Amino acid sequence: MRRLRLGILGAGHFGRFHALKAARGPRFDFVGLHDADPARAALVAGEAGCPALSAEAVIGAAEAVIVAAPTAFHHGLAHAALSAGRHVLVEKPIAATLEQADDLVALARAKGVVLQVGQLERFSGGMRALRGTAGEGGGLAARVGRPLYMEAIRIAPFRPRSLDVSVVLDLMIHDLDLALALAASPLVGVDAVGTRVASPTIDIANARLRFGNGAVATITASRVSLHMERRLRVFGDAGYLNLDHLKREMIWVRRGEGEALEEIPGHGLSRATWAESDSLEAEHASFAAACLDGAAVEADGVAGRAALDAALRVEAAVRASLEAAGG
Repeated sequence: MRRLRLGILGAGHFGRFHALKAARGPRFDFVGLHDADPARAALVAGEAGCPALSAEAVIGAAEAVIVAAPTAFHHGLAHAALSAGRHVLVEKPIAATLEQADDLVALARAKGVVLQVGQLERFSGGMRALRGTAGEGGGLAARVGRPLYMEAIRIAPFRPRSLDVSVVLDLMIHDLDLALALAASPLVGVDAVGTRVASPTIDIANARLRFGNGAVATITASRVSLHMERRLRVFGDAGYLNLDHLKREMIWVRRGEGEALEEIPGHGLSRATWAESDSLEAEHASFAAACLDGAAVEADGVAGRAALDAALRVEAAVRASLEAAGG
């Protein structure tokens, strides 16, 4: 089996996870990593068993590059790698601006290379179960029909990292991406509120999204909570579904199937669970398959651009609400 010569740009908190995972990847030859901090680069390279190199040397030695630097550097590093004809997996958000995202999408298309965005939640066990590729099969449509209303909650304790971006670009962007994918319709309206708590940027936010097909999604994200919570609920024209990522359990109610419910005549309750899985490993495997086998790209540049657009619109709505309140 042919292996992919892989390099990593950025060895911070999440870049280290990428490096350690890539070092054991069955389809990767890990050729080296770079970080702006030479001491950090040397430390992580030693852990991963690869050389610490300049960014130019990493791009030169690799066929594919993972960009895991802070968001402000995503465009510059990804642009350099794509310009050299390298496949790129860039962490979310794809870039800092829509203009930068458009540039990367166009460049990848012109060079005929893979551009994948690190929307990691797509590879979680819960989303695989929802799509029917883990646990019981069926997919979302078979369980609830067309989504009419979605509610996602993603809250976590405060950690002093990723504070260069707001909670919208840090955490909420995962659920924005999922809502866009599940609604399968253009985003036509955004209302949002939020506030700063422990950092210079927004730490907690709630957004209401409206889609062209009439679907609505409400998304809450916080990085200043006392506990973790990660849930997704979907109301469709044929049923209702609740997915709890932390409990690794999904239940849904639908007419004419599942365990009969006395409370809702004619409807039944079904349940699926899944084993703990490694989302980052699955993301790497998907990237390798896209680069080596021509497999479809999960969360490509267009999807990454759409998620960024939604996130920036949420941020703008939060700023407007704060200004209106005199905050």
